Amino acid sequence: MTHEEEIIRAVEKILPSVVSITITKHLEEMEGTLPFKNMTDVMIPKDEDGNVRLGGGSGFIISDDGLVLTNKHVIVDPDAHYAIFDQEGNKSDLTILACDPIHDVAILKTTLPENYRVAPLGDSRTLRLGQTVIAIGNALGEFQSSVSTGVVSGLSRLITAISDMSGHQERLRGLIQTDAAINPGNSGGPLVNMNGEVIGINAAVVFGAQNIGFAIPIEKAKRDITDIQKYGRIRRPFIGIRYMLLNTALQQHFKLPINYGALVVREPIPGDHAVVPGSAAESAGIRDGDIILACNGKTITEKNSLEDILENTIPGDQISLTYLRGAEKETVQLKLNEWK
Repeated sequence: MTHEEEIIRAVEKILPSVVSITITKHLEEMEGTLPFKNMTDVMIPKDEDGNVRLGGGSGFIISDDGLVLTNKHVIVDPDAHYAIFDQEGNKSDLTILACDPIHDVAILKTTLPENYRVAPLGDSRTLRLGQTVIAIGNALGEFQSSVSTGVVSGLSRLITAISDMSGHQERLRGLIQTDAAINPGNSGGPLVNMNGEVIGINAAVVFGAQNIGFAIPIEKAKRDITDIQKYGRIRRPFIGIRYMLLNTALQQHFKLPINYGALVVREPIPGDHAVVPGSAAESAGIRDGDIILACNGKTITEKNSLEDILENTIPGDQISLTYLRGAEKETVQLKLNEWK
């Protein structure tokens, strides 16, 4: 079998699992957001239900009971209306079951089309640089089932991405970098290997750069899928601190004795807290200005953040935190809360 034939086989295997997600709003809900105040009803294109289309994304079916995986930023607007279209163009309503508070992952539920197929999930932990990957999705929100190919260009990438229309930013860690074309609208679609197995969720593209796209490793979503099926919600551990990862530049700026760890600090927002009241961190005595050096004996750095160390923990787990306060180093034990 030629390389081309392998790609075609992989695409044919995954395509019945891929869906398009449309985002619409009623015109009256958009008052104050239109570019021109004197725009009339006639000037604004609407769908058959009279809704204004704002954009689109992608997703893929992951279970026989109608679970669909996508990006959290695709369905971020609580006032918008969302619908799913299958490969035949049939429309179904959807329900948002849960959004991961840490990763850009959301799980939806919908009525399945007749000729659907559950997407086979691969193992993103075995990816290698140069490995061929295929990105599929609703490119630009217009071109359904667009296919692009490329290779794994990098692993464990860290980026800061805009997560919604208001410009909120989110740090995404541990990403797969690829030169396969990932355009707006591809978000939430599958990144698959040559066996047609999903190894990532298309998530972001660098505007102004060519052939630089990112996907969330499927391993980060598998835990969410298990949680939804077992508990009906995504369960993530919560310590209850806001922190800044230190490096040499921040050490010099804040005149600190070390250049690693997590500096506990509040954001400059009225009412914000460095340590959340009632949290596990508060109960353990963590304060604003403390530097968390290690979690469970693992040193905290920019490449190995507190979030990374907690990736495999669950609410209720007991952990240890070693922190620096002034010149004194202390270690405390605490029980992880559940993120609410």
